[in-house]
Amino acid sequence: MDRDRIIKVEIDSLGCLHISPNMKKFTLVYRTAKQVHWNQEKQTVYSPKPTDWTYVDWYNHILKVVKEECFCELYLTDDTNWINVSEHIKSEITKV
Repeated sequence: MDRDRIIKVEIDSLGCLHISPNMKKFTLVYRTAKQVHWNQEKQTVYSPKPTDWTYVDWYNHILKVVKEECFCELYLTDDTNWINVSEHIKSEITKV
């Protein structure tokens, strides 16, 4: 299984959660039909704006889909950039 570090976690102006891998591209992740998509412009895997799920739920779902369907484990590092993510959400995500 491949591994790639997460260089950025962002909540955009529409409320979507974006995760930026360092090297990998998941252009076909939409084919999994699991509401995870690839943003070509930002080079991120992303989720829709949460309604029933929290950002932490979506973060975990994105990582699970990428691991199970794209055979790549994404992981956080001390250098991961956090953009428009509250300290509470960041804390919950880093506990995972």
